[in-house]
Amino acid sequence: MTDPETAIKATQLSKCYRIGLKEALPDSLSGALLAFLKSPLKNYRKYRSLYVFKEVKAGAAEAEDLVWALQGVSFTVRQGEVVGIIGRNGAGKSTLLKILSRITAPTGGMAEIHGRISSLLEVGTGFHPELTGRENVYLNGTILGMKKREIDAKFEEIVAFSGIEKFIDTPVKRYSSGMLVRLAFSVAAHLEPEILMVDEVLAVGDLEFQKKCLNKMEDVGQAGRTVLFVSHNLPAVARLCSRVILIENGRIVEDGPAEAVVKRYLNAGQGSSAVQEWSDLERAPGGSVVRLRAVRVRNVAGETAEVVDIRSRFGIDIDYEVLAPGHQLLVRFALRNESGDILFVSFDQNAEWRSRPRPPGRYLSTAWIPGNLLAEGMHYVSSFITTIKPETQQVGEYSIVAFHVVDTLEGDSARGGIGRQMPGAVRPLLEWSTQYRASAP
Repeated sequence: MTDPETAIKATQLSKCYRIGLKEALPDSLSGALLAFLKSPLKNYRKYRSLYVFKEVKAGAAEAEDLVWALQGVSFTVRQGEVVGIIGRNGAGKSTLLKILSRITAPTGGMAEIHGRISSLLEVGTGFHPELTGRENVYLNGTILGMKKREIDAKFEEIVAFSGIEKFIDTPVKRYSSGMLVRLAFSVAAHLEPEILMVDEVLAVGDLEFQKKCLNKMEDVGQAGRTVLFVSHNLPAVARLCSRVILIENGRIVEDGPAEAVVKRYLNAGQGSSAVQEWSDLERAPGGSVVRLRAVRVRNVAGETAEVVDIRSRFGIDIDYEVLAPGHQLLVRFALRNESGDILFVSFDQNAEWRSRPRPPGRYLSTAWIPGNLLAEGMHYVSSFITTIKPETQQVGEYSIVAFHVVDTLEGDSARGGIGRQMPGAVRPLLEWSTQYRASAP
C-alpha cells in the first residue's frame, strides 16, 4: 500500500525506442524487382515494430535497432520534496518527466502519481498556436481541473509575472520562443499544482527571467508542493533541491543529498575539472626557466574539490619546477566567475621567497580562500608565473581548472536563511553590529 505522503512512486520504469538503420540496397535488377514485390509486407512489419515491444525485456541484450532511454528506474518522492534530476544529454531525464507527465507511455514498469501535475517540458507544451495567450491560460487551467473563478483569481498575477501584458490577446503562434516560455512557465507555476515538473526549457529565457523562475520554484517548494527540476545548472540545482537523482544511460546511479550527488556527477568525466597535472616535464607549460607541474583546487583535508560549499575554506595549489638558477619568480592566479568577470588576482607574497632567487627544484605554492567569500556558481582559475628584473611571463595558463561553489542552505552563510538568488560576484560574510535604544517615554 502506498504511503499517503507519497507524491510520486516509480517502479521499474523502462522506455525503449526503435531507431532507423541503413538498409542494404540491391545490387542487381532481379534483386531490385524482388525487393519491390516484398516492400508492402516489409513496410507493414516495420510499422508494427515501431510500437510493439512484446519480444523486448528491459535489461536484455539490445537489438541493433533498439535504444533504451530508461531501464529499471525506481524511486519515491514524498509530498513537499524538491528533487533535482541531473545527468548528461541523452541520459533519459526528459523521457522520465514525459512518462510521469503521461505524455508518453513506458515500455515497462509503472508510475503512481498522487496529486495534480503541472509540467513545463518543452517550449509551448499544452498551448494551441491559434489561440491567444489569454485563451491558452484558461485552456491550461481547465486541463489541470481548475474552475474558471480559480483561474480568474490568478490571471492578473500570471500575466504580470510573464511580462507580456501587451501581447496577451495575440495568438501564441506569433510569440517568440522567449515570450512563449515566459507565459508557459507562469501558467505552470501559478495555477497551484500539487506537483510541478520543470525541464531545462528555462534556458530559453533571458537571465533576468531565469532568476525569476528559480525564485518562483523556491516559493512553490516552500509552500509544501512537490517539485521535480531537471537542469544542467548545477548551482541552481544545489540551491533549490535538498535531494538530487543522477541518471546515466537510462539508469539511476545515485540518489541522495544534493552536494554529494553533484560532486559525483562532476567526477564522472575523464579526469577532474578541478585539477590539471603534467607528469611529462617536457610537455608541461613553461620554458627553460620554470615549468608548471599541476594546478588544483582542494579542501582542507587535501582532497581535490570539484564542488566547494560556500562556507568552506579551500586552497588553490600551484605546483611548479624551477629549472634554471638565479631568477626571482612571481607566482599568481586570477579567479573569474561564469560571466567572465575577474573577481580578484592574488600574488604569492611569501616573505621567504619574495626578494630572492629560487634554486632549481620542485615548489608548491598554495593560496587559501576563506569561506563565505565567493558567490554561488562556476569559477575558473588562471595560473601565471613571471620572472622579475626584467619582468617576463614564463607560464600563462588561462581557465586551467574550474570548480562549483554551492550553497545548500544548511548552516550559517551570508544568505542569512533567505532562499532567493542573491546578486553579486562575491558574497562575503561581514561582521555586523546592531545597537538598540528604547524609545523615550
